[in-house]
Amino acid sequence: HAHRAVSTHLVLPFDMASSLRLPSLLRRATKRFAPSSVRPQAAWCQQRWMSSVKPSLDQRELDPRAFLVVEVKRDEPGVLAPILTMFSDSDINITHIESRFKSFARDGPAFHIDFQGRIEEGRVQKLMKDVKGLPGVHSVMPMPDREVPWFPMNIRDLDLTTDTLDGGTALINEDHPGFSDLAYRRRRDEIVSAAKSFRHGDRLPRVKYTETETKTWQAVYERLQDCHRQWACTEYLEMLPQMEKFCGYAPNNIPQLEDISDFLQQRTGFTLRPISGLLSARDFLNALAFRVFYSTQYIRHDGNPFYTPEPDVCHELLGHVPLFANPAFAEFSQEIGLASLAASDDDVARLASVYWFTVEFGLLREGNDVKAFGAGLLSSFGEMEWSCAKNPSQECRDMGSVSKLIRPEVRPLDPLQAAKQDYPITTYQPVLFCADSLIDAQHKISLFCDSLTRPFFPQYDPLTQNICVTKAVRRAPRVSTVDLQMEKQRDYFEAKAE
Repeated sequence: HAHRAVSTHLVLPFDMASSLRLPSLLRRATKRFAPSSVRPQAAWCQQRWMSSVKPSLDQRELDPRAFLVVEVKRDEPGVLAPILTMFSDSDINITHIESRFKSFARDGPAFHIDFQGRIEEGRVQKLMKDVKGLPGVHSVMPMPDREVPWFPMNIRDLDLTTDTLDGGTALINEDHPGFSDLAYRRRRDEIVSAAKSFRHGDRLPRVKYTETETKTWQAVYERLQDCHRQWACTEYLEMLPQMEKFCGYAPNNIPQLEDISDFLQQRTGFTLRPISGLLSARDFLNALAFRVFYSTQYIRHDGNPFYTPEPDVCHELLGHVPLFANPAFAEFSQEIGLASLAASDDDVARLASVYWFTVEFGLLREGNDVKAFGAGLLSSFGEMEWSCAKNPSQECRDMGSVSKLIRPEVRPLDPLQAAKQDYPITTYQPVLFCADSLIDAQHKISLFCDSLTRPFFPQYDPLTQNICVTKAVRRAPRVSTVDLQMEKQRDYFEAKAE
């Protein structure tokens, strides 16, 4: 998420006094992204390349793009029409076109035209010759593909984006409730090992949860039920009974990712994928473009069922998953993911902040009330009361370290503002954003994504599970985002030391 807030959080010690009431789901929601500035103890992380990863078909071979620049002599009405006619007569489909002025020698624009095909094809060579012969055309120049940051082009490419900043059990340090419990640590290692070996096309691993783990789940499940009835949005309340009916949600049963993923795919096309630990913001958001949500399978330590310092199965399944069955929620989640493909680091950070204030901590207006739809709220009874109650109790405010505030400032959802809004990560949120509905949130997020400077406009093909792009681009060699973030982390802590 936003680099300033996150980097502050990751160097703070665990506060045992505040842990008793799950003081902040911010902590684990933040860690889902493991953003640019990460904690120093993650310095041992290294890039893992799996020999078992199956290569995906190159979309450029299946549906190639080419790029021409056509310069014209005069800027006048109709100058583009004969050029377009040439493309149409040649049966060549244009995928992107824009005009630019660049020469003082001529007042005509240069048209940058991307299209389906290859420069070396006979019909393309003939087209270039014919366009060059048009009156008013100064030049026709084939251009090389533009290089863009690596991004997954096929759903199988997600097998390459599972490098984590913690490796699963590594995040259990002296601040973690399970640090001194060797049996818990071995159990975590057992669960994350299945996630590490998972590849696209594999059956989702099923976990045989222990009696202790199920009791931990039950404590959280039952504690949240009353809060959901009071403060969860209507869409969440409508979907939870469906999860109980088709996915095995129950106080005495921890649902399996395989059953949930099958249900979500039938509802909105979303699927779940197991993950062993903390992903970078870029890798996590990129997966949403394919309607894939990374989910942990391990559960918090039973010593304190109402606290966890990182995302666990309670947060994933009780916070995130039910609303992925809602079409509008699924749509804007994928929209954020598509906008993250080959985006700049700054835009990835902005998208992550929008994600933070919507998917993690979003509110909806229902009559005179505000209701929770963000997973960080829905999986925390303290966060729900703080964000939705008209007068949060003093106990709630104390455990959220916001004793001096009466209630949060709730602003109408504006993704442009949310993208640059600072937020704390060790307290409840002083500022939250509220949409009129999930449809309203979808519309506003779509407009925000369109406002970004994007290297191309991608489209997801659910039949082939490929990303189709509008421009002739080539992906730069993949560099582990773990390595990149470790480098940024070193820069951050060196700057802090100065």
